[in-house]
Amino acid sequence: MTAVAAPPRHFQGLVLDFLAYLELERGLSRNTLEAYRSDLLQFGAYLQRRDRDALTATHSDLSEFLTELATGRNGRPAAATTVQRKVACLRSFYRHLRREGLLDGDPTKDLRAPRRSQRLPHVLTREEVAHLLAQPSGDAPPALRDRALLELMYACGLRASEAIGLQPRDVDLEAGVLVARGKGAKERVVPVGSKAIAAVRAYLEHGRPKLVGLRDEPRLFVNLRGGGLTRQGLYKIVQRHAATAGLADRMSPHTLRHTFATHLLAGGCDLRSVQEMLGHADIATTQIYTHLSVERLRDVYFDAHPRAVVET
Repeated sequence: MTAVAAPPRHFQGLVLDFLAYLELERGLSRNTLEAYRSDLLQFGAYLQRRDRDALTATHSDLSEFLTELATGRNGRPAAATTVQRKVACLRSFYRHLRREGLLDGDPTKDLRAPRRSQRLPHVLTREEVAHLLAQPSGDAPPALRDRALLELMYACGLRASEAIGLQPRDVDLEAGVLVARGKGAKERVVPVGSKAIAAVRAYLEHGRPKLVGLRDEPRLFVNLRGGGLTRQGLYKIVQRHAATAGLADRMSPHTLRHTFATHLLAGGCDLRSVQEMLGHADIATTQIYTHLSVERLRDVYFDAHPRAVVET
């Protein structure tokens, strides 16, 4: 297997400067920075094979790079979502170069990303959610933790990273609100329902102190040793209770976030409010849940309306 040549030092310098800007000015996570770095180094290797430079690359050069990825001309075809992510990366990179005065034009101006697949995420019914949330039974500390975790994720539409990053001070049980820290360290305030408040209060009073013991642990949700819960630990908790509820093949931690948004819209909440509570920068991202709500309404209609289906 032939090794891919490293991009020229000049290009690597541009990439490092860009990544420093993303980390210091925009506060992006380490995982996001690594994804940007990987995408740009792949682009740099492509430019080097064609004896091109990032500062002289044209729209055609960038389009050809994306075509190679999408068609798999030099390997397996990349998924549409992967190519779309690389388009967003290139746009951000060239925006930075223009901001730094290194370019006048924008070769990404008319760059087209492939259409995103319309595959809709799995969403639970209200009955399935109730069944899932009833699985952590008893008053043992792990059960209190699991109940509080699941209730809070559904009540607030939290990402897995947001749930494990919570601290006790982020949840105001008296005011019924929660501060979530989303992508790019952006904070948002989300209401918390009474069921979740009761579950978190029980966990804080009777579960967490026994799990933490004398440890000085800042995070709200902890493992059996009293340390902060990891993403893998959260996934195992969700999967364990999903399995006992008969939902193992239908959900992941993110399913509760999808379900939160869909149930709010189906209940009459406006799209802008759901966008705010989910922490979406673009309302177009939130609009997928309107499709889910329409699908749910169609199912209800055809199940309930006496003349929706004509018998033959």
